Amino acid sequence: MTHPYLLALLIALLAPSCKVLEKKPDPMSRYQTYDLPAKRPQNPDNVRIKVSLSKQRAYVIEGSEILLAMPVSVGAPATPTPQGDFRISDKSTTRRDPINGFAHQGDQTKKTTTANIPRGWSFKGAPLPYWCGFKPSYGFHTGWIRHHPCTNGCIRMHQNLAPKFYQLVKVGTPLNIAYSQPEDATTATLPLPPDAGPLPDYPGSLYVGDGYFKRHIAPTFR
Repeated sequence: MTHPYLLALLIALLAPSCKVLEKKPDPMSRYQTYDLPAKRPQNPDNVRIKVSLSKQRAYVIEGSEILLAMPVSVGAPATPTPQGDFRISDKSTTRRDPINGFAHQGDQTKKTTTANIPRGWSFKGAPLPYWCGFKPSYGFHTGWIRHHPCTNGCIRMHQNLAPKFYQLVKVGTPLNIAYSQPEDATTATLPLPPDAGPLPDYPGSLYVGDGYFKRHIAPTFR
């Protein structure tokens, strides 16, 4: 006769596990659904922006309250983001780069500049959604977020956070860009999106057309 305890143990060992392992979303899905909370200001005139180059963080602040803290990508060592005090000078949700972009002919596209357009091809500037300029040729805009400085000097924002930033700031909003900011200490555990470096890029047709301007989720605020 089998002891009840041994019988229960045998059943537990032989029975298939009832626990269903959840499949984690792939990095691209996690990147595309990444989002962070934001709060609207009580007085838009009191909003200011700080950028930490060492931490690759941007902070939208009212008084002592952080309305939005987000990871950004800043200039590579050879093309650094300028430091100092600035103001938002211009805004556009559909700006395109006047120099860097894509040559296209039929279904073919390839990255190029205005100085290297193949003969017979057309040119379309790279899309810079939710552009907020602060110095000639420099601004905040949507772009791939990498975990290391990688831009030509502009400050890239995640596609789902750019619309929030755009609504929180206005022409004239003051901006300070420095190596570090006091707010870095309070956002040490800020969750990051997957590094965009290993992710596959979108097809060139998305950049030549209007598709890249529509890859943002609708912004919500606390």
